[in-house]
Amino acid sequence: MSTLFDKINSGADLDRQDLIDILKLTDQDDLERLFNAAYKVKLKYIGKRVSLRGIVEISNKCIKDCFYCGIRRGNINVERFELNKKQIVEGLLTAFNFNYGSAVMQGGERNDEKFVVMIEEVLREVKERTDGRLGITLSLGEQDESVYRRWFESGAHRYLLRIEASNPELYGMLHPADHTYERRMECLHSLQHVGFQTGTGVLIGVPGQSIEDLANDLMFFKKFDIDMIGMGPYLVHPDTPLAKKFPDFEEKRKDQLNLGLKMIAAARLLLKDINLASTTALQALDPVGRELGLLAGGNVIMPNVTATEYRPGYQLYTGKPGLDENSEQSRIALEKTIRQTGETIIYNEWGDSPHYFRRSGKR
Repeated sequence: MSTLFDKINSGADLDRQDLIDILKLTDQDDLERLFNAAYKVKLKYIGKRVSLRGIVEISNKCIKDCFYCGIRRGNINVERFELNKKQIVEGLLTAFNFNYGSAVMQGGERNDEKFVVMIEEVLREVKERTDGRLGITLSLGEQDESVYRRWFESGAHRYLLRIEASNPELYGMLHPADHTYERRMECLHSLQHVGFQTGTGVLIGVPGQSIEDLANDLMFFKKFDIDMIGMGPYLVHPDTPLAKKFPDFEEKRKDQLNLGLKMIAAARLLLKDINLASTTALQALDPVGRELGLLAGGNVIMPNVTATEYRPGYQLYTGKPGLDENSEQSRIALEKTIRQTGETIIYNEWGDSPHYFRRSGKR
């Protein structure tokens, strides 16, 4: 371990074996050393800064049938909802009025023209009503490059499309046969080609996944030259096929949390200047999980600004926190706990990825 930490503390580039060794750490003292080292890298490249992204969950209607997701097409136990244009705009403006500086439109995947046009109209209206001051990220699944371009030209500038598993074989285990790894990769390339700040991520700790798979995921992020990462520990939803393969999940919650935190730390050490989310899945495993993620190297948190009555319908996994809170309650509680970590919340800024500017040469 001393050799590994000597390399980490020197700032040298990590290789695949280093990442495997990091992800295998279990001793609590070693974990603290790891998280402290990753936090120092975050301070160097990002600063003691946390960017907020107000999430609006626009719909739980989805054409996909992913084996791990609670809003998968085949789940007949979900009460489906779809916000209209006015409701989505109101949600985004809530994030703006909270001075978050940035917001996310997230929803089940659709690609019909009516939906595509509605997103365009929302983007243009919000850009007009905020005088272009609200940064907007989209997380709306696989689309044709022409659609990505339409949304980019309408005002979105970041896009999150999780690869979920960079191992094609594992990807196939997580999805039906009509969901292809090649299509997902094509979409990620399209996003970069269009000009989006491009984000991706993986499920951490899914059945059938090895530590070597996770190390390869991290190397995938580096090779793809990704700008931002949104990944989190896998949490089961009972109405999914994958849940049946993880019957002892409740006994492994601490392991899932630690693995998620190790992945954040390893990503920060490897990639240094990316935007790295500390996700709600961490909070589902520990009430202060998101704050632990910040102290392990994360720099982005995404508070929910969806209207309270729709939150129960958007559960990708069970145990999602904050379902009974309104946006104001979520904001107050989150700001308090972030300040307790010693971090500074950055208001009224887009919080763009430093890596994006280095990669693209833009300012």
